[in-house]
Amino acid sequence: MTSNTPLSKLSVFRFSGIQMRTFHITWMTFFVCFFGWFGIAPLMPAIRADLGLTKPQVGNTIIAAVSATIFARLIIGKLCDTWGPRKTYTALLIIGSLPVMLVGLAHDYTSFLLFRLAIGVIGASFVITQFHTSAMFAPNIKGTANAVAGGWGNLGGGITQLAMPLIMATIVGFGFVKADAWRLAMVVPGLMMWIMAFVYWKYTKDTPAGNYDEINRMAAAKSSVPFWKACADVRVWALAIAYACCFGMEITFDGVAALYFFDNFHMEETEAGFWAMLFGFMNIFARAVGGIVADKIGQKYGMRGKGIMLASMLLLEGCGILLFAQSGNLTMAIVSMLTFAMFLKMANGGTYAIVPFINPKAVGVISGVVGAGGNVGGMLMGFLFKSQSISYGQAFMYIGGIVAVVGLLLFLVNFGKTVTVEHPDAELQTA
Repeated sequence: MTSNTPLSKLSVFRFSGIQMRTFHITWMTFFVCFFGWFGIAPLMPAIRADLGLTKPQVGNTIIAAVSATIFARLIIGKLCDTWGPRKTYTALLIIGSLPVMLVGLAHDYTSFLLFRLAIGVIGASFVITQFHTSAMFAPNIKGTANAVAGGWGNLGGGITQLAMPLIMATIVGFGFVKADAWRLAMVVPGLMMWIMAFVYWKYTKDTPAGNYDEINRMAAAKSSVPFWKACADVRVWALAIAYACCFGMEITFDGVAALYFFDNFHMEETEAGFWAMLFGFMNIFARAVGGIVADKIGQKYGMRGKGIMLASMLLLEGCGILLFAQSGNLTMAIVSMLTFAMFLKMANGGTYAIVPFINPKAVGVISGVVGAGGNVGGMLMGFLFKSQSISYGQAFMYIGGIVAVVGLLLFLVNFGKTVTVEHPDAELQTA
């Protein structure tokens, strides 16, 4: 039975109906975007050797990868509120694919840095993913739906750690040298983004009731909450800081993990990529667990309960990072990595179980600001990894301590209960 209202139940094995079709296309598109966004990361040992990059230069490229996303997410969030997620995602995919496929034209540090900066715009895809999922599901299940879509999409950040080195190795097998193979390998995620742009445009809708221009949503958007008014709420900034500590750490780790294992444990690119992949692979369930737990807690203890759950996850994440930073062998490194990854990804899911309820009339704006907070965190962490005087292990120590402190401070924030869900099928308005 089809419906033009948000669903109150998430049936992940169902593909019929505009809501579930959009849900699946959205997370798969985000998955592909991660290939474009972080496909470079596991190839960095080869790129570093080819371009003769120093540690500070490698650090700058990591910072560039997340910096452009900060501004892109703010813009994309507003476009979702006014232009619609379908048009916004399609345009982002087409535009973002160009630097991904053309990064192979870089032959020195400066040109590579500029391409890496341009590629960072793709990270704004997350905001559309969360916005579009929020529009398709009722308040009682939004946290779970957002966490599953975000987690399965983030899974691309793990799979690409192994897939891209294998693609490069395959190209080398055809007789190309590594200096050419990494360039050709990056064409693959660009082509994948083109395919998803077509799929997104043809098979999704902005809302269960139809596209914005079909339901006169543009007229309603004119009465939406102004950007600065939406951002005046201190809870928005608390969530942005929280997301800086969880998602910011995630994208930072995606950027340095392969290099860390390659350098510290003397591995080949494919082996280092495999261990780095395990971190991202946990998104298949960990972020979803965070959203599910947050929804269950929210039903019993309200938004205050969700906030305490988020603070707890950040505190445990910080402690896990501290353990990882002090691991002296590969086994300890893997165990501690998987431990902090679990709490980190649950915190990701918990954050966006709160976001849609802060201000129902400005979901896109708030999603963009909080999402941008994640990238600000990633950018700031990146500065630690470019320092000549700080080792990667020391950088993880500093980050772990900061995350734990933020987790403790977040216990003081009362997110309040802004939406009462009396009817599970009721739609949370986004404009």
